[in-house]
Amino acid sequence: MAMSGGKDDGAPMMEMNTTPLIDVMLVLLIMFIITIPVATHSVNVNLPQATPPTPNTHIDPVKNKLILTQTGQILWNGSTITEGNLISLLQATKAMNPEPELQFQPEAYASYETANRLLKDITSSKVTKFGFVGNENFATFGKAAQ
Repeated sequence: MAMSGGKDDGAPMMEMNTTPLIDVMLVLLIMFIITIPVATHSVNVNLPQATPPTPNTHIDPVKNKLILTQTGQILWNGSTITEGNLISLLQATKAMNPEPELQFQPEAYASYETANRLLKDITSSKVTKFGFVGNENFATFGKAAQ
């Protein structure tokens, strides 16, 4: 690669070499950046103190049993609850580590529509440990009706 150093006619060069000027400016810029004092002032903000959540006595840390009765009652570990309470209880169990197991036990003549809504609430809460219990009671259920 050839570089042009000017013309060979003996006339003075009219262009100024800016490379040393740029080098000096970069050195000065770096020196100014280094010498800027670090911001040491702080703003004190009074934040509220976090209170530990009160443990829910209705939630068993190992397993919770959800029963749907023939009359349409929803029982959580033996206590009557509503569907709205079920959603909040499921969210509370989801936040626990390790997550407790949820056992669902509909009674024989429980409403299919209510059971379907409860299953929809359970699946939408993304509970990972879930199972049906009491299925052995229904082994002869269809045979007895015949």
